[in-house]
Amino acid sequence: MQLAAYASLAACFDGKRPLPMPIGGLACREAPKRVDYVIVGSGAGGGPLACNLARAGFSVVLLEAGGDPSTWTREIPALHARAAEDESMRWDFWVRTYGSDARQKKNERWDEAHGGILYPRAGTLGGCTAHNALITLLPHESDWNAIAEMFGDESWRASNMRKYWRRLEHCDYAPRSHASGHGYEGWLHTDESHAALAFGDDRLRGIVYAAVEEAARLNPCFYLDATKQVLASGRALWDPNDDRLVAAAAEGMIFVPLHMNGGTRESTRDYIRATSAQCANLHVELGALATRVLFDGERAVGVEYLAGTNLYRACAKPDAKDAERREIHALREVILAGGVFNSPQLLMLSGIGPKKDLAALGIESRVDRPGVGKNLQDRYEMTAVYELDGDLDVLEGARLAPPDPAHPDPAFDKWRRSRNGPYASNGVVGAIVKKSKPALATPDLFVFGIVGNFHGYFRNYSTELSADHKHFSWAVLKAHTMNRAGEVKLRSADPRDTPLVDFHYFDEGSPGGSDDLDAVVEGVMTGRRVMKRFGQAREVRPGPHLGSRRDLAAYIRDNAWGHHASCTNKMGPASDPMAVVDRDFRVHGTTGLRVVDASVFPRIPGFFVVAPTYMLAEKATDAILADAATKR
Repeated sequence: MQLAAYASLAACFDGKRPLPMPIGGLACREAPKRVDYVIVGSGAGGGPLACNLARAGFSVVLLEAGGDPSTWTREIPALHARAAEDESMRWDFWVRTYGSDARQKKNERWDEAHGGILYPRAGTLGGCTAHNALITLLPHESDWNAIAEMFGDESWRASNMRKYWRRLEHCDYAPRSHASGHGYEGWLHTDESHAALAFGDDRLRGIVYAAVEEAARLNPCFYLDATKQVLASGRALWDPNDDRLVAAAAEGMIFVPLHMNGGTRESTRDYIRATSAQCANLHVELGALATRVLFDGERAVGVEYLAGTNLYRACAKPDAKDAERREIHALREVILAGGVFNSPQLLMLSGIGPKKDLAALGIESRVDRPGVGKNLQDRYEMTAVYELDGDLDVLEGARLAPPDPAHPDPAFDKWRRSRNGPYASNGVVGAIVKKSKPALATPDLFVFGIVGNFHGYFRNYSTELSADHKHFSWAVLKAHTMNRAGEVKLRSADPRDTPLVDFHYFDEGSPGGSDDLDAVVEGVMTGRRVMKRFGQAREVRPGPHLGSRRDLAAYIRDNAWGHHASCTNKMGPASDPMAVVDRDFRVHGTTGLRVVDASVFPRIPGFFVVAPTYMLAEKATDAILADAATKR
């Protein structure tokens, strides 16, 4: 990557976001008819890539099906669950976790009217970076090294991939140190929650101390010292993104870094808006639902899209109106970054995918790649929810909802004045990283404490999560799952329809389902052990009546969920019939077409997918610029 492409970057992002927060839309410019690059999707993959290419001097059109609303739910970290249900930007997918109806309907979140389980996504500038829980964790080194070994390509080695994190991160919480591996001049601000959330409340402090004691069983020598540090300073134990801890694949109690700038959510939207204001060669087309890739022979030459608002039927209030059909042409490349559901959908609508399936819907096959939409993977999630013996003092008066003049909210007032207090947090007070079995090479469980009553995604889940101030949840996230049997298929040839999604959980999926299930059980048991040490709470879910591991496993098998879907356009050599893209993100069987989003991972990486996807965007930037340099 040419250094000149980032020459002005540090100046743009070297300070906290000004107060009050910026309001308003993107500058309106007439859409060009031809540009160097057309990119579909503005999330963690497409948004940064579009900005990087524009800053490198190329003309770019970024197509985003959603709009660009400015809402409190988007900006305030504590309202991330409200953001996921914000009608101005939410996309609802209704998915299956089992193919069997009998098994599927055992899930307490099954919605009969929609024929599925809610899987929230975001249709807005910034994609899911606009509504996620802000958690920003690097993947394990083994995730990158596996790709390097698959291709025999050392550029994918973890030691090389780390440079991309340094390039994009603007770390606001760790002292400058080359040994830490952090970046300090990139576009993505990272920070930690305000310590008062946990250490300013007796009950939360007690829970954190109990978690420290539980985590001490994993690494007792370290915790003799670390516990003293926590007691003395009120700061978190471990920085999970420190290069030394990542390299060690360490177990223990950590704090959870957030993509947050001065107490306010940071997302790809902020990078896009800043770049658009500075670079006339970046054009953002909102309300642009991509319908198919345009080809000249095997070469992708553009994108057809529908112009209008709320056209996609995942929208909270989809619009049935007819829409204007438009085209935008690419002089160099078309890049898809619509995410794990929409990128395979767009490929299949364009004739790239399983030939037999496309023919059944009347879609002419252009490239027969049976792997498109297959290999769908996710992390299994479950929570243990507790009712405390009283309200959390730190949330006194906090409504945990957008401001309402009729209802005073001192926590919101504090955030508005200083970007501080409980609203400058995602509600996570810490996490235990551990192996579900000692023999594992890397930790596979992320057990994190959340203020509120959280037990999955369903209609109005955000209201229930924050309905009172006396609930606390230990959320279990199982990484490195064995299941690769999920799939995304077209519902119809209508691009406004959502696809059919089935994850095929546990024993219905790939071999190893019982190991995954046992791991989730161990995660819930970890949360239970912490709360037993704490002692001042009553288990609400799954409930003390499910005391044995066997009973708990049955409950988890029926009710587990996920929220980090990946891998539906997996990377691999052309000789692998299930591979969709090569090591430089190019779609097999085509030229001028790439996919750059979480769908290209061959295996789901780490604990949270957003940071590795940001890193993918940086690596793709280098690959695309290297190709462009040979074709000037």
